Amino acid sequence: MRRGLWFAAGAGTAIYVVIRGRRAAEALTLDGLQDRLNGLAVGARMFRDEVAQGKAEAETELRERFATGPGEIGAQGRPELTSRQEEEG
Repeated sequence: MRRGLWFAAGAGTAIYVVIRGRRAAEALTLDGLQDRLNGLAVGARMFRDEVAQGKAEAETELRERFATGPGEIGAQGRPELTSRQEEEG
């Protein structure tokens, strides 16, 4: 019984090591490295797009919050932020 258990444990370990070794070898090939770099580039592009979208949403929210009336629409059709000195003078 003990020999069978140790045989199964050794065979399972050997299979695991072979699979992990193949994955590591594939990752270190030219195609594997290129795939990893392409994935990194896509991730960076997605992050950049998310930041730009959040920035635009925050700007829109701030413009809506600080707009005091319809007469303060800028040349681009968006509310413009003005300082208190400009409003008083």
